[in-house]
Amino acid sequence: MTPLISKAATTAEPLHPLLAERWSPRALDPRHDLAVEQLTAVLEAARWAPSASNTQPWRFAVALRGRAEFAAVLDALQPGNQAWAHGASALIIAAAETVGPDGTSRPWAVYDTGQAVAHLSVQAQHEGLAVHQMGGFHRDRVAALLAAPGVVTPLVVLAVGRRDDAVQLAEPFASRETAVRDRLPLEQLLLPFGPSTPAPTS
Repeated sequence: MTPLISKAATTAEPLHPLLAERWSPRALDPRHDLAVEQLTAVLEAARWAPSASNTQPWRFAVALRGRAEFAAVLDALQPGNQAWAHGASALIIAAAETVGPDGTSRPWAVYDTGQAVAHLSVQAQHEGLAVHQMGGFHRDRVAALLAAPGVVTPLVVLAVGRRDDAVQLAEPFASRETAVRDRLPLEQLLLPFGPSTPAPTS
C-alpha cells in the first residue's frame, strides 16, 4: 500500500492532530466500503453539534456506493466533481431545515448545519476516513432526490471514503492533491474594533 502523503498544517501553536492533519483529498479508494460503525460514528458526531436553541436543523441523506441513490447524487454533481467523487464510499447530502415545523424561521440553520458538518469531518478523521465537501452540484436536482422537497435546503455534498494516494487523478486534480496547504496568516483574520467602540465605564 502506498504511504499516505503528510499534509499536516503549520500552525502558530500546536493543534490536536485530528485538526492539524485533516484536509480534503480527492484520491479515494474505490474498493473501500464504509463500516456501519464508522457511518454511525460520523453521523453521531454531527448529531451532537451545538445549535441555536438546540433546534438541530441539520438533515443528512446517505448514499452508499453501489446503490441507485449514489449514482443519482453523483450524476447531479458538476463534471469536475464527478471526475473523482465516484471513488467515494458514500456521498452524503447535508441540508438545513431553515423553517421549523411551526413555520418559524430558523435564521441560524445554515450556520448550525456547518457546525454539524465540521463535527462530522473531525470524527471521520478519527475513524481513518477522509471527507471532501462539495458545493459544485445542481441544487434543484439534489433537492428533488430527497423525500422532503421544499422543507430542507441542500447545502453541500460530502464525499466520504478512505484516502488512497495511489489513485491516479487527472489534472488539475493531481497537482492539487500534492500541493502544499496554506491559509491566510492569523493576523489577517482578526478584525479591529472601530473608533466608535464605547470606552470602558470604569
